[in-house]
Amino acid sequence: MANRWVGITVSGDKVTLVDADITDSGPIVLLADQSWNLQKGDRADAYHVMYQQISDYLTENGIKRAIVKKSALSTGSTKLSHLNAAELRGVVIAASAAAVKTRMIAKAHMSRTFGSRKVDEYVADDDFWTAETTGATLRKGSREAAMVLLAARNEQ
Repeated sequence: MANRWVGITVSGDKVTLVDADITDSGPIVLLADQSWNLQKGDRADAYHVMYQQISDYLTENGIKRAIVKKSALSTGSTKLSHLNAAELRGVVIAASAAAVKTRMIAKAHMSRTFGSRKVDEYVADDDFWTAETTGATLRKGSREAAMVLLAARNEQ
């Protein structure tokens, strides 16, 4: 039996959400691949709008579980844009957790526990995505959001 899950990544002021039917094995069935930009203007108001948009999407579409990619350590000095993205990620996590069962997963954890390659190698592999997904078109920039779904399913 398929369950409807979303994989979510945050980069800068953009949220990427991949919505899919997940079964115990085989390709995931993509239902939607969306990106939402944080609105311009006051960040507090923009965070509220994003919170509501995510919460509404999860509730209205019968999503059972959300998997959010965790922040990664910065190799250089932390810049304001990194902190802003972390704030937005917090909003996404809170909105998701208010609506559905939510889990966070780190890219480094996925690289250690999913298959024999690093996440970036899977993300770049067109043949992998052809074999592991069906349904709606998955944009290349959304592959990490789909990858969190595959990794989370693998760990059930």
